[in-house]
Amino acid sequence: MTSVSVDDALPTAAQADVVSIQSIDKINDKPPQGIAKDAELVTASGNIISKDGVVYSSNESDDSLSGNIFADPEVAAYYKDLYEKSSYECRHVFDPKATWTKEEEKKIIRKLDLRVCFWACTMFFSLQVDRGNLSQAVSGTFLKDLKLTTNDYNWGNTVFLFSFLLAELPSQLVSKKIGPDRWIPTQMVLWSIVAMSQAALTGRASFLATRALLAILEGGFIPDLVLWLSYFYTGRELPIRLSFFWTALSITTIVTSLLAFAIFHLEGVHGLAGWRWLFLIEGLITLLIGIASFFLMPASAVQTKTWFRPNGWFTDRELTIVVNRVLRDDPRKGDMHNRQAITPKRLWNSMKDYDLWPLYIVGFICFIPQSPVTYYQTLVLRSLGFSTLNVQLLVIPSAVLHIITLLSITWISEKINQRALVAVWQNLWTLPCVIALYAWPHLIKNQWGTYALITVLLSYPYCHAINVGWVSMNSNNVGSRSVAAALYNMMVQCGSIVGSNIYREDDKPLYRRGNRNLVIINVISILWFLLTKAYYVWKNKTRDRKWKAMSQEERINYIQTTTDTASRRLDFRFVH
Repeated sequence: MTSVSVDDALPTAAQADVVSIQSIDKINDKPPQGIAKDAELVTASGNIISKDGVVYSSNESDDSLSGNIFADPEVAAYYKDLYEKSSYECRHVFDPKATWTKEEEKKIIRKLDLRVCFWACTMFFSLQVDRGNLSQAVSGTFLKDLKLTTNDYNWGNTVFLFSFLLAELPSQLVSKKIGPDRWIPTQMVLWSIVAMSQAALTGRASFLATRALLAILEGGFIPDLVLWLSYFYTGRELPIRLSFFWTALSITTIVTSLLAFAIFHLEGVHGLAGWRWLFLIEGLITLLIGIASFFLMPASAVQTKTWFRPNGWFTDRELTIVVNRVLRDDPRKGDMHNRQAITPKRLWNSMKDYDLWPLYIVGFICFIPQSPVTYYQTLVLRSLGFSTLNVQLLVIPSAVLHIITLLSITWISEKINQRALVAVWQNLWTLPCVIALYAWPHLIKNQWGTYALITVLLSYPYCHAINVGWVSMNSNNVGSRSVAAALYNMMVQCGSIVGSNIYREDDKPLYRRGNRNLVIINVISILWFLLTKAYYVWKNKTRDRKWKAMSQEERINYIQTTTDTASRRLDFRFVH
């Protein structure tokens, strides 16, 4: 951990997200009276806990607090009392004096990756199977059997995305109230039943009804699952786990394409079309995963022991490490228990934080250029003359390349500590592709050339994991972080609604008008990434000027008396 003086540059949001310690200069070996008057706690060694729970360390304690924020007994006592008052579920394992080796922690992280991260990816696989298999179904006789047009297909996607959007925040509130360990498996079981019922679709009305119901049950799943992951991982470890999480999206495409290839061989068995077997079998698979999740999703690290798992996941020693390393990374993770609802005030404060809206707009616009091609990939391949079975195999190469580019761009972002200038490469990648879709005279006419163009486009470096981490760091508050993630994801869904309606029936088969619009949106997205970076750079410089114009006493007084919270604080700096 790194401490800085109030006379020096302030920590970046990246540091603030992982490091709960900032430093103030000692004045006459005692903290000033103004601080003592307004702080939550001023310890004998000069460490201060502000009103919003941030710990500011004195110079004499920088070394001890840099590795353990609870090294000061009074700080430890303050948080122990806070955890008791909030009924934090892991409070009985809190140990300020606990120590462990790097080897022990690495072993714990490997166990967490196997038990927690792997199952989170498996559950995400379940989500993607049931919300994504429509694109495989339409490669068969789905549209013909239900007498649906391209516009009906678009409308189905729109209904799904809009319903998913509406369910996002309510699902987040329910999850925080009853716990993600209860709500997520319930969601999965319910949506799997609806997914299987799609095998009995009869026409447009039943198609739209099941799309709406499926989305309502799936909405909020992603931020709910990210919240559950945060119970086990530190802020520094979470982004790479999120990249694994989003890699599961492409792995799902590969697995379900191979599965669909096999299932479509059941065409006509018992008088059922292949797409009906697809919904039935894949829905059954996700139902089994949902039922298993009731047993494989503990509420917290201290709740892994139960009647069907009498020994739990961790020894007492391992449990001490799991809980205390997360709390030392962010002590405020214990100020709410895992069955505590988000208040309307906290929700409203997150929604009106205008400094995060540039990122929400990034989420809205940056994924639109590839959305129509994603939705229409199987339909376009069928129009090129490829069989239903071959289409399932032809989508695999782009999914494999997508995994490679996703992991690469996320790694580069963390390596050079840049967000906007790395994430923008997603749209720099797609721009020449959408230009080719608009201007290439041999589109559709050249079978393999069109296939190659679509494959390259859909191999784009997916920046979603970078954006989610970006929103998390710039929210600068544990309480608002889950709401900010939900708001960002809602904006992504809004963008998906736009993307699902760009290709229209009267624009077939080349979709010239739609592809022209994709070029325009792609250029706007590139510019918006750069403008977002410029905004945060300007915002940081503005705050720097104000901060440097303040005297040391004014800075200290601001730190302890301000009513600003989260990213509104003058001593907070945005990452970009």
